Amino acid sequence: MHKPNITLACVVHCQDKFLFVEEWDNGILTLNQPAGHLEKDESLLAGMQRELWEETGIEHAQIERLVKIYQWSASRSKTDFLRFTFALELDDCCVITPHDSDITRGLWLTLAQFQDYIRQPGQGARSPLVLESIHDYLQAKTVPIDILKVFE
Repeated sequence: MHKPNITLACVVHCQDKFLFVEEWDNGILTLNQPAGHLEKDESLLAGMQRELWEETGIEHAQIERLVKIYQWSASRSKTDFLRFTFALELDDCCVITPHDSDITRGLWLTLAQFQDYIRQPGQGARSPLVLESIHDYLQAKTVPIDILKVFE
């Protein structure tokens, strides 16, 4: 039986800017939304809140929207992913304090600044899902978080 990797990501938006985390991937500086893998015995929302804290220092986030669930096969690594992408709207662009040593820094960027960053030599987006998630968020293609139900 095939089991794809389950990842969680969050489009964090504040004052016309998006929060990105910068990390190295195969010798390239890449930008991603705060994201990571779902851990054993963890709900999707609990995992997303954990990843937000680990990669940005943001605590107690009130995630109220799901942007989309993406299925993607990464050709380079031959890995399949199911990516649950959430949305978080903040009133103030907070200081980013990563607790994950893989994160170089956090950046608040406009969409144009993000596109400029990924066009630079030696830099890029972590996956095509980063930009796709922003486009879906901007087109208001989100659903209420109560679409998810945890059974215990």
